[in-house]
Formats: sequence, structure tokens, C-alpha cells
Amino acid sequence: MWNVIFAAANLLALACWITLILLPRHPLALSAIMYCGVGLLCLIYTACMASLVTGLADPVGPRGDISVSTIAGVRAMFATDGGVTIGWVHYLAFDLFAGLWTARDADAKGFSRIVQAPILLLTFLAGPIGLLTWLIVRERAARKLGRMT
Repeated sequence: MWNVIFAAANLLALACWITLILLPRHPLALSAIMYCGVGLLCLIYTACMASLVTGLADPVGPRGDISVSTIAGVRAMFATDGGVTIGWVHYLAFDLFAGLWTARDADAKGFSRIVQAPILLLTFLAGPIGLLTWLIVRERAARKLGRMT
């Protein structure tokens, strides 16, 4: 079951990233990425987390307890296929949300798709690094624009 969820989440995220990076950004495409991509990944995460926390799937610890306040508790959760899948879906959802925000922000600020593509690819591959890169590029452009006016 976890392998199927893991693979489906990966395919969904990949389809959204391909759409975001390579295809025109029509409002319908952006809405589909937000609701069918990010929203569905959040729903998958929520359902999987609920099944793990309630012990319906992959109970962890001596009594199936999960603790996110200790390293041992988090390690126990991620030692299961369910925990790894949930963690991965969490990353997929947040990275895609960050990428969507970056693309919309870059479009609104007039950045070309050539500038955006490597930043979005970096966000896809290493979420926070891509987001940080965009924030730096965005800030530098804003400062440069501020000096010109």
C-alpha cells in the first residue's frame, strides 16, 4: 500500500512540476497545480498521517505511540514505510507550494521564464535551497530597481 501511495504522489508532483516549469501559465493550469497538486498532496499527507497516528497502519513504538518531540520518536516513525511515505509527501507538497509561489511571484515581477526555470528546478530538487535562491534574486532585483528610481 505505501509503495503505491509513494509512487502516485511522486507522479502527481512530477506532473505538476513539468506543467509549472515547461508549459504556459494559464490561470487554469495554476489552479490545477494548486488544488489538484498541492491540495491533493496535502490530503494524501493528512489521510496517511491520521492512519499512522491512530495505529491503523504501521504502528510505531512499543504501543504504537508516535512522538514528534523526541529524536527517538521521530526516528521510530520514519523507520516505517508509512513514516517515510508521509515524510516524502510532506516534502513534495511544500516544495510544490514554494515553487508555485515562486513562479507566480516571478511572473508578477516580470522575470523571464529563462531566469525562473533553473530556480524552479532547484526548488524541485532541493526545496529550501531553490526558495532561498529566489528570495535572493528577488531582493537583489528589488534593490536594483529601487536605486534606478
